[in-house]
Amino acid sequence: MTGSGVPQYFAPRWGQEGARVEAPSVGGEREVLGGVLEWQRATFASKCAGVEPGRLSERGVAPSGMSLHGLVRHLAGVERWWFRIQFAGEDVPLLYYSDEDPDQDFDVLDGDPAEAFAVWRAECERSREIVAAAESLDVTGIRKRTGEPIALRRIMVDMIAEYARHNGHADLLRERIDGATGW
Repeated sequence: MTGSGVPQYFAPRWGQEGARVEAPSVGGEREVLGGVLEWQRATFASKCAGVEPGRLSERGVAPSGMSLHGLVRHLAGVERWWFRIQFAGEDVPLLYYSDEDPDQDFDVLDGDPAEAFAVWRAECERSREIVAAAESLDVTGIRKRTGEPIALRRIMVDMIAEYARHNGHADLLRERIDGATGW
């Protein structure tokens, strides 16, 4: 691109215009991080919207075992792990994980995808409550693996990265299911 003009062509947006609230371009750190995380969550939800329930479990990008159903189970578990267990110290069981079967979020898809989405939405809501209750982004939880403190700020950045990575996977899976593309 030459000069400072605005490009004439942009990548198509996903779904209906306005379906996702844009993350703030300016604001405080909590507002921007929270807005970007919400945008990532909404992006994932939009990439799964409208898919026939029976197709959500399709593993469409061989040799990967990923599916949209598996991704939503994985993301529900990640929300619980980081916000509830490690940051807030809640004594709740892990979702879709055991040491004997660590990949069950992707491998064991014997459940209703609608139920998996309900669990994910509930975990996201609990995460929002935990973040809202925290005095600042400097408040720490404890990493279970090492016993070291971890700040809410770092958890939010890591969650944004987690969603960004898996939204890329969801792009590929959705395109294989019905050809839908966009950002």
